[in-house]
Amino acid sequence: MDCRVIMAGGDVWMRGQIGGALSHESEHDLALMVSDFLENGSAGGDSWCSSDSDSAHLSDLAHLADKIKFYKCSVAQYESDLASVVHSLILSISENNLHLVKSGPCNASCLNSTLVKLLRRSGYDAAVCSARWHGSGKVPGGDHEYIDVVNHSDTESSERLIIDIDFRSHFEIARAVQSYDRILNSLPVVYVGSLTRLKQFLPVMVEAARSSLKQNSMPLPPWRSLAYLQAKWQSPYQRHFNLDEQNGNGVFSFDHKQCSGHLKMLQSLLQSEIEADRLLKPKSNDNNRRHKPVRSYSLFRNL
Repeated sequence: MDCRVIMAGGDVWMRGQIGGALSHESEHDLALMVSDFLENGSAGGDSWCSSDSDSAHLSDLAHLADKIKFYKCSVAQYESDLASVVHSLILSISENNLHLVKSGPCNASCLNSTLVKLLRRSGYDAAVCSARWHGSGKVPGGDHEYIDVVNHSDTESSERLIIDIDFRSHFEIARAVQSYDRILNSLPVVYVGSLTRLKQFLPVMVEAARSSLKQNSMPLPPWRSLAYLQAKWQSPYQRHFNLDEQNGNGVFSFDHKQCSGHLKMLQSLLQSEIEADRLLKPKSNDNNRRHKPVRSYSLFRNL
């Protein structure tokens, strides 16, 4: 398996071959952190409210929702073009395309692998990135898998674009108020864009989560802290170019079989998002009809 271990800034840290299974340090760190949080950190056990009961918090969440809308619209053309390609490819994937690619819990790695293969066939320098970091202070260790596409320009410089096929899940919280759920559902189903733009979403979502949890007298858990979220995409990572398919008849075959359900859910959410965007676009052009002729728009235009 080809790989490179790279610092988040893009510098090559070391090269080598991946061999053997990863240790369970990160899982152990997170389990201890969750246990400590439940025993010592959570409060308000009798409060099960999930509605917006505080006008001040509601105002804060409305302000944060406006920020999310702004960041979603601040998309460069090449990011928009890549998003259109990614959406089309995801919707084209069938259950038969999914193959087990590692001898452990799949955790939808086959989806990332399949999408990378399709992107590379389309001429993109795409790879599956495996990030891993050690716990420090109140931030538990962990690991995360996502996709990157290196955009090579005519000059010597290049830009790295991030693709995360389960973006919203990173911000899910317990007993969220309705206004937080609306913010969460306004996030892209699949994030496609620069690391710089991705990092803009993180502090906004952390503040929104803190505001929602505070209404239920609950503190922000460490696995939803800004430092933990930043570690997912800013930690040293390995780029996997050629992912060897594994025998799916092993002990983890059940876990892999669940990926077909993940694929169907992802495609359903993505299709709903595309349809919602398509319906909104004519309204956004109504104000300009006096000045611009009406145009027809393709399904994936300017996503």
